[in-house]
Amino acid sequence: MKKIFYILALMAIVAVFNACIKDLDTVPIDPDEVTAEIIFKNPEAYTQFLAKCYAGLALGGNDGDGQGDISGIDGGFSPYLRQFWYHQELTTDEAVIAWEDQTIKDFHYQQWGTSDVFIAAMYARIVYQVTLVNEFLRQSEDGRLSDRGINAEWKAKIAQYRLEARFLRALSLWHGLDMFGGTILVTESDPIGDPDFFPTRVTKQQMFEYIETELKDIETQMVAPREWATSGQYGRADQASAWTLLVKLYLNAEVYIGQPKYTESIVYANKIIGSSYELAPTWQQLFWANNDQIDATMQEIIFPIRFDGIHERTNGGTTFIINAAIGGKMDKADYGVPGDNGGWGGTRVTPEFVEKFDLNTDKRATFFTDGQNLSIDDINLFAEGYAYPKFVNLSVVDGDTINGSDGNMADTDFPMFRLADVYLMYAEAIVRGGTGGNLGDAINYINELRLRAGVPTISDITLDFILDERARELAWECHRRTDLVRFGKFSESTYVWQWKGNVKQGQSTNVKYNVFPIPDSEVSSNPNVSQNPGY
Repeated sequence: MKKIFYILALMAIVAVFNACIKDLDTVPIDPDEVTAEIIFKNPEAYTQFLAKCYAGLALGGNDGDGQGDISGIDGGFSPYLRQFWYHQELTTDEAVIAWEDQTIKDFHYQQWGTSDVFIAAMYARIVYQVTLVNEFLRQSEDGRLSDRGINAEWKAKIAQYRLEARFLRALSLWHGLDMFGGTILVTESDPIGDPDFFPTRVTKQQMFEYIETELKDIETQMVAPREWATSGQYGRADQASAWTLLVKLYLNAEVYIGQPKYTESIVYANKIIGSSYELAPTWQQLFWANNDQIDATMQEIIFPIRFDGIHERTNGGTTFIINAAIGGKMDKADYGVPGDNGGWGGTRVTPEFVEKFDLNTDKRATFFTDGQNLSIDDINLFAEGYAYPKFVNLSVVDGDTINGSDGNMADTDFPMFRLADVYLMYAEAIVRGGTGGNLGDAINYINELRLRAGVPTISDITLDFILDERARELAWECHRRTDLVRFGKFSESTYVWQWKGNVKQGQSTNVKYNVFPIPDSEVSSNPNVSQNPGY
């Protein structure tokens, strides 16, 4: 599914959320343009619709960032991954940003409010993605397929599509649980177009159980690990994708529902580790423009968000991650974006993050320091803070380094889930008291990562060490906020970094910031939604 096919929504999808996100509603479609019964008699339409569900994680609209899915915010700012990166990275010690875009710096300061446009956009993205999947599931029900004359071969193929769609929905619902303490919960069984229908925001326990039940139901039916990749369909969700999401759900269960589920986390981590996924021999190649074409990286990346500089033109995704990290004395051509739009001079890292690395030996310390100050006296200046060009729009082919297919837009896929993360989650679950695993194995898994990175092996592990190793291995891959919350080091004073709390030296912040607020427009328009505590 590297080439994204587009399909117009078959009805005003937003109708199901008539009370949701009034300022950032999903864009309605003219129902006179097309009808479901016409378009879905062609079985290829189901492939196209599923592609749109995958593309919802990458693009801002039906034409790259054009024909935007979410109104009220520029299509280039609104793509799912770009918003997710803002929330998971800018709020932590791993990233600051120089730009003055509306309230963007409030993320690093941890002083956002209920009317923040970026928070509303993230919430709307999650709701839109779930809505899109729900409509796909409605249109692909077996009875409807029979009525439309879809043959048995296509029915079997569409049945697999439905499993992947349910995984995508569970992924977004988990993001909603993790970032917002839960969003509204609507499924394909709920009414659509009823003006009196107000979606319900369920409890954290109910959302947790719904996600868990969905994943456990589909994981036994999904294709085997790496089956899509070996058949030329890399990027589609397989069993290991569902298992990884279960590992994450269980590892964070104490945060979500106050119940430790580390043993359950180990159960599913063992499934992944025992499958055909393997570590790539080189860490850096995981972030190259051709990371979807290297067998070794495809063996480590469990679930990617895919990008193509020609066919998926977006200012979100890895195009944003790569270009925002290039500025100052950096030559944008060195990172594969020599075009007029290359190099945006925005994101850097804090000194507290840099200090976690052995700068002389660790291959993961990909910092650019020429003309950059380690300490950040002025957060508005790109030269304050080391640059961190981890992701690049370059490919290495037969020893030659070449640019991606476009001088501005990135080809680089984003590794949402990869095996290294599973190794570290397994180790953490062991140290936290989970059973069914082995501490010696956990140490060996971490040492595999460290040997690849060129740093000394270790003989014991602690929780603090695991948290730091996660930062070294997984930085800018949208894990950090979740990790710091789980370790009790995100808000308050247990751990501070420069400009946390809007002072240079960092300071304690309110514990309410462990979750984001529900947007004002949602709370004011839906009687079934209440605000998170403290907001």
